[in-house]
Amino acid sequence: MDLHILDHRLRVTSISKTGLEQYTHPLIKLIFLRNRTRCKFFSLTETPENYTVVLDEEGFKELQPSEHLQVEGSTWLPLNVVSNGNASSSSQSVGVTKIAKSVIAPLAEQHVSVFMLSTYQTDFILVREKDLSVVVESLVEEFNIFREEGGESVPVHSQDACNGLQRNGREVPHATVHPVLIPENQFCVMSLDPDTLPAIATILIDVLFYSNSPREGASIDQDMECIKFFSFSMIDGYVSLVMDTEAQKHSSGELWRMVRIGGQPLGFDECGIVAQISQPLADSDISAYYISTFSFDHALVPEEDIVSVTEMLQAQRMSS
Repeated sequence: MDLHILDHRLRVTSISKTGLEQYTHPLIKLIFLRNRTRCKFFSLTETPENYTVVLDEEGFKELQPSEHLQVEGSTWLPLNVVSNGNASSSSQSVGVTKIAKSVIAPLAEQHVSVFMLSTYQTDFILVREKDLSVVVESLVEEFNIFREEGGESVPVHSQDACNGLQRNGREVPHATVHPVLIPENQFCVMSLDPDTLPAIATILIDVLFYSNSPREGASIDQDMECIKFFSFSMIDGYVSLVMDTEAQKHSSGELWRMVRIGGQPLGFDECGIVAQISQPLADSDISAYYISTFSFDHALVPEEDIVSVTEMLQAQRMSS
């Protein structure tokens, strides 16, 4: 299998709910007006707490600093697993499940923090640029690793990335088993032709900027039956959407349920959170899309698997 280090340098940001109005113009530009921006990697995810926006340096220039914008300090690089020349979405189970053992687990063992972004098309594993040498060294035996540079795929060898750097020697305590919340909402995950965006622009603008949930600003508690969640990404010309079926109204195709990970905001430095969820799913061959956000992580699993996933995670908590 091949692992590609994509030619994007990304920033992970958060826009507060109260600050959204201040960023409406740049967001409309980044989502709908592709000819007005050179941004090639853009993802926006709404949760009850905030809007997580992941974007490349060209896109990041559009976001003016303010008290409503939080920016994680690192530059992140997206990795993508490709099997037999096809993006990793080609086998039986989809999503993070397929890369749990080959990518997620080894990086957790090396104390590399990852930020996951699953789309309809593929799974992006974001790692900090400063951790790249450790990433390459951890995965070089399992994968042919390539770095995309100006449209070319250049082979990467362990020593290229390391330049004499040692393995990540940080001692990390045993991973915390985080509480999970499983809301009642059903979600659909879909792909769109970017050329059809104008046709659904009014729907997306409504969902993004005007559909405040009745519990806006309410604290999240374990009794929360439904939570606000919407994710839009446009990456290298591919559009992916995750929408609540209530928002989407005419959903067809597979329905997904959410497992939200974290009781308190997770932060960016803890390692092994994705592995903790993806490993048991991989053991049971259950598909999952995984979307990290500024505060919490979210796994989307097929509706028919939600009972077994719930039992699996409960057992995991009992044994920890």
